Amino acid sequence: MKDFFHKLSVKVSNGVGSPISFFLAILIIAAWGVSGPLFHFSDTWQLVINTGTTIITFLMVFLIQNTQNRDARVIHLKLDELIRATHAARNSLVDLEELSDFEIEKLEKEFRSLHERIVFVQETKEKKKKKGNGKKESRGPG
Repeated sequence: MKDFFHKLSVKVSNGVGSPISFFLAILIIAAWGVSGPLFHFSDTWQLVINTGTTIITFLMVFLIQNTQNRDARVIHLKLDELIRATHAARNSLVDLEELSDFEIEKLEKEFRSLHERIVFVQETKEKKKKKGNGKKESRGPG
């Protein structure tokens, strides 16, 4: 059952995400709008589009959530493998999704700080390099 639902979710998600589906939806809405005068813009006419879109939206939430959950799990596994394979990486980062929000926020601050230090070091190196190039240019020929 789970495998069937997954296959169905992937097919429906791929199909619904296509340009053809988008234009088909526009065509359906246009046909509904054009049919308004024919049905005298009645409550039933309005109920048809409201009920149809509600049902489709309700079902699509579950299908799309299924594919997103699976994609997220796959990405986590790939990242975990990269972390394990990289000798300089911290293996403690493999299961970050299991941490509390507070622990994740602490890690975010740590990585922001690391990033700021890296940017500072790179900027310092670039300034030294420019100064070094400037001295060579000012010496002139010879």
